[in-house]
Amino acid sequence: MTELGRLLVVFGVVLVLVGLFFLLVPRVSLPRLPGDILIQRDGFTFYFPVVTSIVISVVLTLLLNALWWARR
Repeated sequence: MTELGRLLVVFGVVLVLVGLFFLLVPRVSLPRLPGDILIQRDGFTFYFPVVTSIVISVVLTLLLNALWWARR
């Protein structure tokens, strides 16, 4: 159970650091990849980063699995 607690603390620290990074560097934005949904109408813009979310999910999954396997 202590491993889960440590993992959650590390994950929380990483989230805080990423949040601070985006606050301090507002010009950094995620790239718009093909497959992301962008709807622009008069006075209305809707952007849903489908493919970007999938790419980020895969990268984080690989990173966390690599860290988990390295600690084993």
